[in-house]
Amino acid sequence: MNVLILGATSAIAQAVARQFLLSATTPVKFVLVGRNDDKLALIAEDLIGRSATAAHVQVQDLTQLDAMDACISRAWETLGSIDVALIAHGTLPEQREIEKSWELTEQALRENALSHMALMEALALRMEAIKRGTIAVIGSVAGDRGRQSNYIYGAAKGATAIYAQGLRNRLTKSGVHLLTIKPGFVDTPMTESIAKKGLLWASPEQVAQDIVKAVQKKRNVIYTPGFWWLIMTIVKSVPEFIFKKLSM
Repeated sequence: MNVLILGATSAIAQAVARQFLLSATTPVKFVLVGRNDDKLALIAEDLIGRSATAAHVQVQDLTQLDAMDACISRAWETLGSIDVALIAHGTLPEQREIEKSWELTEQALRENALSHMALMEALALRMEAIKRGTIAVIGSVAGDRGRQSNYIYGAAKGATAIYAQGLRNRLTKSGVHLLTIKPGFVDTPMTESIAKKGLLWASPEQVAQDIVKAVQKKRNVIYTPGFWWLIMTIVKSVPEFIFKKLSM
């Protein structure tokens, strides 16, 4: 199995890579893409130690939109083809800071939506041609409804989910699988500024198990942990005239 991981230094991405090895029935080769060469090298070494057949490092700034097609082309050439691609990069910007600056807002949209769209499209074109493959993109429950505390981040994740939904519709006839992943609170370095407590928090390992199972079962959309589906169903059902008065 040939696996491409974009944003490979993220905690969730690393956990997913390890989970693929744990559940694999065939040899696994990786291409790990990210900005930090040293971190990528350490992750690659760890995966080789865990039985990966190969773990190639590819340094790339995933916010350089005009470089995304070449990024995918290079990874494809390295592996021969790609069976599974996980788009896992992103940031969690501070709403109160970025809402005052269009430059920062645009950066957040590029990091959390536009780059994902460019990568999905580049992958889709190649997978359509061979009529197989899986694209898995990490979104967020934040994209299900706009809230004052994170509406720019939420807008990016919502846009990513809608883009993925339309692309999934297009890809169905070609046999290419597209999975949208909507995590809730996950205990990672990206969320270190948020007080972590309570049952709503999950570990990267828990989320990774859900992702790999969803890839194997060819699910379309998952909430992880699964109880977030119920939570967000309730949140989305609140009438707007009430919801707009809530402090969320």
